[in-house]
Amino acid sequence: MKVRGRVALSGGGVAALVLLAGFALLPLAQQPFVTRIGTGIFILALATISLNLLVGYGGLVSFGHAAYFGAGAYAVAILSHYGTHRGWIAFAAAVGGSALLALILGAASLRVRGVFFIMITLAFAQMLYHLSTAVEKLGGDDGLRVVPNSFGPLFLGERITLYYVSLGLLCAGLVISDRLVASHFGRVLVGIRDNERRMRSLGYNPYHYRLLAFVIAGALAGLAGALEANLDAYASPELLHWSISGDLLVMLVLGGSGSIVGPLFGAVSFQLVQQVLSGFTSHWMLYFGPALVLIVFVSRRGVAGLFAGTRPHHVRGGR
Repeated sequence: MKVRGRVALSGGGVAALVLLAGFALLPLAQQPFVTRIGTGIFILALATISLNLLVGYGGLVSFGHAAYFGAGAYAVAILSHYGTHRGWIAFAAAVGGSALLALILGAASLRVRGVFFIMITLAFAQMLYHLSTAVEKLGGDDGLRVVPNSFGPLFLGERITLYYVSLGLLCAGLVISDRLVASHFGRVLVGIRDNERRMRSLGYNPYHYRLLAFVIAGALAGLAGALEANLDAYASPELLHWSISGDLLVMLVLGGSGSIVGPLFGAVSFQLVQQVLSGFTSHWMLYFGPALVLIVFVSRRGVAGLFAGTRPHHVRGGR
């Protein structure tokens, strides 16, 4: 039996390609504020892609994803503080450090299920948040300033350079997500999400596959955190706060959990709504909440499901 995964390019897939093409042309408007907003969207979308691997395909609702996002930012900040500004070293430390942290936290939290799993991931993230505020060498409440990284001639302190590097890494993240879900690993992970007992009977160890998903998701979130540190030229404890994990979950639900392009739509929608509503009131979340509920009622697949022909990435069997 031949089993394969695919992403439908009609509807949501085509809309995502058009959206990315539009973003590629956006700097031509020569509006620094718009460019910064676009860079922030790419970074949040990349972080949401990593969370989608756990929630959408692994069925693991993690409320501690900010731990890996913040760890990536702090890895860059700490190296910058001690005079290391080379991008290859800083980004490798961010990705590797976040992956290692995900391995440790995942090994512990995956021992439990349901609400206990959610609470443990939240507790770990909050523990790191309070640790970052208490350790003076990490800047305490003030955080650490960051000198933007350089990759040879590419200096991430240049807003256009960072914009296109972030856009390129977002596209790479989408491709990696697609390939992972379509791979044997992805099919097994989805199978465990849908019917863990059956996958056990087939000889698969759910714990090992979920732990690997944790590590991959942590690495991608750490990469997003490294970009965030370069965007703000700063790493603060707020990047480790549970509210960041909550925002990522909202973006995932809004865009479409279990859809390859859902994180992109979710990040774009969340940021655009925030920018528009915050211009009218500081209590913009009061208006955003009902809008989110309405979208969920209209399409349980989020914004991605509003496009005709868009389905969450799924596994098809064929002989």
